[in-house]
Amino acid sequence: MLKISNSITIPSQEIDIQFIRSQGAGGQHVNKTSTAVHLFFDIRASEVLPQRLKSKLLATSDHRISKSGKIIIKSQGSRSQDRNREVAMEQFAQMLKQANQVEKKRIATKATFSSKRKRLDKKTQRGQVKKLRTNKEF
Repeated sequence: MLKISNSITIPSQEIDIQFIRSQGAGGQHVNKTSTAVHLFFDIRASEVLPQRLKSKLLATSDHRISKSGKIIIKSQGSRSQDRNREVAMEQFAQMLKQANQVEKKRIATKATFSSKRKRLDKKTQRGQVKKLRTNKEF
């Protein structure tokens, strides 16, 4: 069970974890142990995620979300299988929490009188500089 919020809890049956051999340097230990973790989660097949969260996740442009709607997280930073599993689960939970946040609606504001005046003064000054350039004869 992975708790995302008070109303959303992901059962462990929906999360598929596979252990594979890590890449890169590490000597004989890397060659004989499967410490890297692949975490798979099918967004479309999930029964616990609300539709709002599913659509927001599918619309997210994250390299960890495939076109078929699966979240794939790879963790191989540690030599420990347990630590790599924890890191992958933390990344997964963080991704879901971030997608679950409701963004505040932006309130449009007007430019202040002072900011308008400053902008126009800079514009006038810049125009004067350009005007001086054109009057020079070579």
